[in-house]
Amino acid sequence: VGRAQQLVYLLRTLMASGRIPEVPVWVDSPMAVDALEVFRRHKGEHDFIEAKMAGVAEALASPFVRTARTPEESKGINAHHGPGIVIAASGMMNGGRILHHLARRLPDETTTVLVAGFQAKGTRGRTLLEGAKTLRIHGRDIPVRAAIRQVDAFSGHADRAELGRWLAGMPDPKLTFLVHGEPPAARGMA
Repeated sequence: VGRAQQLVYLLRTLMASGRIPEVPVWVDSPMAVDALEVFRRHKGEHDFIEAKMAGVAEALASPFVRTARTPEESKGINAHHGPGIVIAASGMMNGGRILHHLARRLPDETTTVLVAGFQAKGTRGRTLLEGAKTLRIHGRDIPVRAAIRQVDAFSGHADRAELGRWLAGMPDPKLTFLVHGEPPAARGMA
């Protein structure tokens, strides 16, 4: 959820500086939309640097930033022709609204799918990152002509060093379970 606000802020910053064109940005996730509303209503309550928070509030107030809370609003995004950016919760692209956007946009070679989070092995997201030529969505094989890119800077998970710092302030645990991540990395951390 926090990545949506960060992405909107960075996209609006890039637009304001002229590094990318001004285009509509849709946040298509009811939970992320709820969080956007919290940010908008309580600008002064966040523990960010004040100037950065002002920038986030300004970005979220932009007429270029639109939200889709209902399924109808989400479907309406795909009626848009021309440039635009959709931020949609993915569930590693195994479920949710992202599937409708992918089915509509993957065949278009002018589309770029920017993956801003970890994609586990066996998920649609990982399959795309590994160069799939088609992706099965809702029982149909969708051709992949879109550019697929990944940015690792938006992970919602701690890495080994961050987890170690977090654990360092606690009594030694009697038992620790490693339940998330790639098996080789989990074995290394164990």
